Amino acid sequence: MRVLRAVLNYAMGEYRDENGKPILIENPVHALSHDRSWNREDRRKGHVEVYQLADWWRATAVLDEVFRDYLQFVLLTGLRRREASRLRWTDIDLAGGKLTVLDTKNSIEHTLPLSDYLYEMLARRQRQTNSEWVFPSSTSRSGHLEEPKTATARIAQISGVRVTVHDLRRTFITIAESLEIPPYTLKRLLNHKSGNADVTSGYIVIDTERLRNPCRESPIFILKAAEMRDTAEVVPLKNKHAG
Repeated sequence: MRVLRAVLNYAMGEYRDENGKPILIENPVHALSHDRSWNREDRRKGHVEVYQLADWWRATAVLDEVFRDYLQFVLLTGLRRREASRLRWTDIDLAGGKLTVLDTKNSIEHTLPLSDYLYEMLARRQRQTNSEWVFPSSTSRSGHLEEPKTATARIAQISGVRVTVHDLRRTFITIAESLEIPPYTLKRLLNHKSGNADVTSGYIVIDTERLRNPCRESPIFILKAAEMRDTAEVVPLKNKHAG
């Protein structure tokens, strides 16, 4: 019904008879709203639990390098699926330690600082590829990675952790919130628009540099939980009996 509503709305504005009058003057799907007949859709809550991160991360190691890096990249940035897959090297500023998403869902340009792990990943990928795309694909018409359902299914088979790419974005922000990153900073990290009623947000300017520490905190936590980083600084102790 949503698809039909969109098609009819388009037709109402696009097609006219010989007298210039709209062929359609009413969208019958609107009756569902009037009668409150739409099925209720509960917000999805899927994400990787902290205790599952190590298993999930280890499972990514069996994937093709592009899929592995892509899924890890989404988890560590919180970017939307297509925002990440459509990144070009012209969007990556390794010298400045940041990336910029130009084609976003809300049409607002989105710039994020790079954590140390992501910087190393992107520097490696750039050295190894001749493609214009950060996550290229030789099988898609676009030339970049499209739908990694096969990769996520493989991870679920190995690790038992069954999540979608969008669930990785939800995991990132769930962890960021648990680290007590301020709400307006969380919105900025996810490139969410504030509602018109939120007057305060219009006065707060959070530039890219202010996001640098928040963009490090979540990846550090994730990498530690995934057993990719030590949970504390390891200091070698001298044996007092040695020598």
